[in-house]
Amino acid sequence: MGLVSRFVSSLRAGAVLPSPNIWQWPEVYEAENRAQDVDGAVWAALEPLADWTGDVLDVGCGDGFHLPRFAARARSVLGVEPHPPLVGRAAARVADLPGVSVLPGSAQDLPVADSSVDVVHARTAYFFGPGCQPGLREADRVLRPGGALVVVDLDGRHEPYGRWLRADLPSYRPAEVDRFFEIEGFSRTRVTTTWRFPDRPTLEAVLRIEFSRAVAERAAAEVAGLAFPVGYRVLSRRKPRGLVVGR
Repeated sequence: MGLVSRFVSSLRAGAVLPSPNIWQWPEVYEAENRAQDVDGAVWAALEPLADWTGDVLDVGCGDGFHLPRFAARARSVLGVEPHPPLVGRAAARVADLPGVSVLPGSAQDLPVADSSVDVVHARTAYFFGPGCQPGLREADRVLRPGGALVVVDLDGRHEPYGRWLRADLPSYRPAEVDRFFEIEGFSRTRVTTTWRFPDRPTLEAVLRIEFSRAVAERAAAEVAGLAFPVGYRVLSRRKPRGLVVGR
């Protein structure tokens, strides 16, 4: 079953879609986070899209890797994560940071009041396209009027990572995802980043948690050094001022 069909089936069952990479290998995923976007291209694209000095909610925050970055500017930061072991790891990471907290919860059921945050951020978590409407409605519920939902997602069209992704998920249609977000009123910026690793064992370990064995081996053979380009979609839309959203 492909990513989109698995995602839709999970929503219909009322379940949380697992993230096998970080759920099973959090230490390797930590190394992946450190390797991603080493030139800051995603952060630069995010800067004009929202008020990062207000109250920020990070959906699917994992073990909280990005929470300190948000905390450097935000009035408050809340990480929301469905996997209990990661909730604990995230809470430990931010324990000494004032104004930062972590709660269990899902994108479809955020543990905050209506109109209580200025930004909902999700990075490669939940918002994969068709089927994510419950999360979109929930983000609108918790956003203040004028607040922004910002989604950072991998761009399946971009080579070589997109080719590796599509090899493992042949039912995943990047054009379908793009069209979905256009219909839902999102703006889109395509960003090319560099993932750079300290050594080959780390690079290959990350590929193994992201792809099937055959695809990971092929990807490792294609990468000659310690870095490769990865494309992202940076998507955003604002909640209209005065809009009242029911649950």
